[in-house]
Amino acid sequence: MMNDSEIYALYVSGDCEKAFNEIVKKYSERLYWHIRSFSCSHQDADDILQDTFVKIWNALPSFRGEARLFTWIWRIATNQVLNHIRHERLRNFLTPASEARPYLETLEADQYFNGDDAQKRLLSAIEKLPPKQRMVFVMRYFEELEYKDISEIMHSSVGSLKASYHHAYMKIKKEISGD
Repeated sequence: MMNDSEIYALYVSGDCEKAFNEIVKKYSERLYWHIRSFSCSHQDADDILQDTFVKIWNALPSFRGEARLFTWIWRIATNQVLNHIRHERLRNFLTPASEARPYLETLEADQYFNGDDAQKRLLSAIEKLPPKQRMVFVMRYFEELEYKDISEIMHSSVGSLKASYHHAYMKIKKEISGD
């Protein structure tokens, strides 16, 4: 598998389609799980992933290599997730309460979810976090990204991200323990 600098060199040399295919091959699975951690359904995650790759393809000509390819791709995926979250909140706001489907119910109905009760409580607590805290928590805790990488992805200072993570951690701890 090619590294990011080889992929970028391939793109710069004019072989755009091959470079894009290498991006898809290298990042599809990781991006899917990044997106999936914010989406309660496999179908939504697949749709967001596809939209992310469309955005990447359309934005490749403007990528100048100033950021690392990895963080640039993650920023696009993260923005797609945030757009989806905003859209869902608006849709849920406009949907009659009798038709709205709670997060946990949607998660449990997903054929790909096989978590136990503790995992359901954790995911439910994470879902209640504000979007930025949720993003930071998931990228740091589950994806084990360094704060400097998250900083590049979210255009935020490391100190701010550490504070967001701490607040998210404390809210999750409180939610799970029932305090």
